[in-house]
Amino acid sequence: MQAVETTIATLASWIWGAPMLILLLGTGLYLTILLKGLQFRALPLAFKYIFHKDRHHEGDISHFAALMTALAATVGIGNIVGVATAITLGGPGAVFWMWITGLVGMATKYAEAVLAVKYREKGPHGMRGGPMYYLANGAGLPWLGTLFAIFTACAAFGIGNMTQANATAKIFESTFHIAPQTTGWVLMLLTGAVILGGIKSIGKFTSLLVPFMIVAYVGTALIVLLINADKIPHAFSLIFYHAFNPAAATGGFAGATIAAAMRFGIARGVFSNESGLGSAPIAAAAARTNDPVKQALVSMTQTFIDTLVVCTMTALIILTATSWTQGVSASELTSASMAETLGDTGKIIVAIATALFAYSTLIGWNYYGEKAIEYLFGPKAIAAYRVLFTATVIVGATMSLEFVWNFSDLMNGMMAIPNLIGLLLLAKVVKAETDRFFSTHHSK
Repeated sequence: MQAVETTIATLASWIWGAPMLILLLGTGLYLTILLKGLQFRALPLAFKYIFHKDRHHEGDISHFAALMTALAATVGIGNIVGVATAITLGGPGAVFWMWITGLVGMATKYAEAVLAVKYREKGPHGMRGGPMYYLANGAGLPWLGTLFAIFTACAAFGIGNMTQANATAKIFESTFHIAPQTTGWVLMLLTGAVILGGIKSIGKFTSLLVPFMIVAYVGTALIVLLINADKIPHAFSLIFYHAFNPAAATGGFAGATIAAAMRFGIARGVFSNESGLGSAPIAAAAARTNDPVKQALVSMTQTFIDTLVVCTMTALIILTATSWTQGVSASELTSASMAETLGDTGKIIVAIATALFAYSTLIGWNYYGEKAIEYLFGPKAIAAYRVLFTATVIVGATMSLEFVWNFSDLMNGMMAIPNLIGLLLLAKVVKAETDRFFSTHHSK
């Protein structure tokens, strides 16, 4: 097992090297320029469309439910443990690079959703879409679509399953002294209870849970930050300074180079908001809409909410506290930082938030995985995939944290490559759809 863990760690480190970081940020930057900064100028309109209902058009769920399903899969452990891991390994400067992935990632997410809705198909169990369809039907590269589907089906077990179960089990063990196996069993049963109902069941459930959990977490974070308001300017100065200057070792913090800040900031940013991975467009394709651009505008708000709101809150909580300089492990850092202000109440809030975030992510990512399996083997394979996905929760809860994160990073990278190729090849289609929509609907 040690040899396998070492190999996966080496491959994850290699795939998240400079070429991948350049490809991810470069694609987002290229799309930002091509679309003339659409994510900035159309953001108010995008938020307006979240609650717009296209009742009589093709699709399985509303814009709001599609966004909540995608947010369910993205607002997860990446927002709590992922941010803590980025700061632990990359220093405060990693947060700056998370922001950059979020800002350009909004354009990437928009492009993914345009293509997902444009090239979706009607299947026996509702709409099917995502990178595998736009790679095959749009770019004319079915073999690349097949590769993407294979990597997605595997990635769901990492970023969407074992990572979530593992982080929840660890934090419940340290906060409530509950054995990881117990947490794993409970999460497994709760996951199975929702996913057996399919996308309509998932959409209804996430529409109720996700807004509540985001508002509750952000609300608590705001209270902590109001109490520590005098420390916030220093936290921001640490983020901006160490984005371009190495962070020296201090106390239990091992120090970090600029390269580490970039690598872990970008990798954890992508892990959190999934822009460029190609996962969220699978949910976007299920939206009830008559226009790809409408759902794409809604989809890009997901990255804004995830990275620029929720991740920033977590980062500021950590950097206005002292635990990050004392060698506290990444799995407990957010909890320890919150506890510096709120005591044991802070630990309990983070533990419950972690469980809710993880649970919603498990449900959202199962949907992504089963759509990939449906593409590869047809609808009959979905039931078996759901059973396997549910059973893996207990495995993730008891695995080593490092192995689970490295496996997730590796699979995320393998997903991103074919998706980014598709986005670059079809960028002009995205531009044409965007121009058509804004000239017809918003000529002003």
